[in-house]
Amino acid sequence: MPSTTSSPAPVPDGAGQHPRDLAGLLDLLDPELREEALTHRDWAPRRSRSYERLEFLGDAVLGVIVTTALFSRHPGSSEGELTRMRQRVVSREACARVARACGLPEAMVQAAPTARADDAAAMARRPSVPAALAESVIGAGWIGPGPAATTSAVLGAFSEALDAAPARMLDPKSALQEHVQGAGGTPVRYEITGHDGPPQDRTFHARVTQDDVVLGSGSGRSKQAAEQQAAAAALRVLGRGA
Repeated sequence: MPSTTSSPAPVPDGAGQHPRDLAGLLDLLDPELREEALTHRDWAPRRSRSYERLEFLGDAVLGVIVTTALFSRHPGSSEGELTRMRQRVVSREACARVARACGLPEAMVQAAPTARADDAAAMARRPSVPAALAESVIGAGWIGPGPAATTSAVLGAFSEALDAAPARMLDPKSALQEHVQGAGGTPVRYEITGHDGPPQDRTFHARVTQDDVVLGSGSGRSKQAAEQQAAAAALRVLGRGA
């Protein structure tokens, strides 16, 4: 298995290799790099030999490829709009959907040691593991087959998310609900905490909580507007807002 702690090797150009998705990119990896991309830390010989380092690289690579695609596709969009579109395309939920569609969780189970097969099957059902696998395969593709092959695979695998990004811009409350559901967390609750001003010019204050923890607070001229502002603040705390 190659060590990802050594100096980086020259990056091949991937000429002639245009996989249509992450399953195709996985097929292009040499056996040792493929093994590293599919190895969970729980059965890696040491943590640095698990997929976590490749996941770290793949997260950055995915961001660059998707950002470039959105920048080219939407020349009239503002920085904030592009940021929100990118967040939808590269979200953990989107990565997990792509990983499952490409059979990456099953590939991890098949690659696991026989004694850890049951553990691998259980981990493959966790929300975070498929997303991590998508990013680890992307990272492995970047240092293996190369940027051209990896870009082709990412654009193919995430094509639906890229196409839907501008049309599926959600309001903050809907975006927060989608994020919480995708992460498998408990539902959030909104509470109007007070109001200021006379009836004809009232400002409402709201907060949103999850498991009795305040995620965000906001104010607005209506209860709904205050809740939307609270949701937007929560999304920023969670790293999902512009």
